[in-house]
Amino acid sequence: MKVLTLVAVMSLLIAGHTQAQEQKVWNTSAELGAITTTGNTAGTSITGKLDAKQELEQWSNHYILSAFFKEDEKTDADGNKNRERSAERYLVSAKGAYKLTEEFDNLFVLGSYTDDKFGAYTKYTTVAAGYGTRLLNLENKSLDVEIGPGYYSARRSTDETENGLLARGAASFKWTISESATFTQTFSVEYSDDNTRTVAETALSARINGAMQMKAAFLVQNDSDVPVDKKSTDTQTSLTLVYSF
Repeated sequence: MKVLTLVAVMSLLIAGHTQAQEQKVWNTSAELGAITTTGNTAGTSITGKLDAKQELEQWSNHYILSAFFKEDEKTDADGNKNRERSAERYLVSAKGAYKLTEEFDNLFVLGSYTDDKFGAYTKYTTVAAGYGTRLLNLENKSLDVEIGPGYYSARRSTDETENGLLARGAASFKWTISESATFTQTFSVEYSDDNTRTVAETALSARINGAMQMKAAFLVQNDSDVPVDKKSTDTQTSLTLVYSF
């Protein structure tokens, strides 16, 4: 319910400022990847993501919904085989950026929620606002950055809760290598007194046809302060099919 509430609130805030705009342009993509192994190592992993961008006359909105599951086959002491889930993570975020008079300059508001049943933090909510601009704007390369204050609320795997103010910075680099290949690098850091969360994704996409792409990506998430039985860094390597519509 918290996920749905956060998304609903952010969407209503953004929609409240954009409902008067008549021209709506959407750029939406859906990606899905799955790996199943049998034999000496048996298991299944599934990753999926829905990424939607909306360009209006005065606003630029961005919505993300992603999920990751992993199940392993375990054999108990009696030789019975059972499937056991070892990863289950959901992420939902919404961002609205109000365009200023200068090209690419904007004021943004962002809300994100992560539910990770096996992570160092099982729940992590962030609300932030600030200023964004484009530092590099070439024919085939671009670099967008944003910075601003925010607030977070989190629950650790030990069931302890924490919250407080944070400073957030993010960058997004895009390189159009050719008509069929694109390289992207995203990076964000949220600094607070109790924890610093860093997330980075490196991806290479190759177009198969007009609407379909193959994407290889490497995702890293690091928390500076985690329980003693948890690792501070989680990584995910994926190969997915991406459909744009």
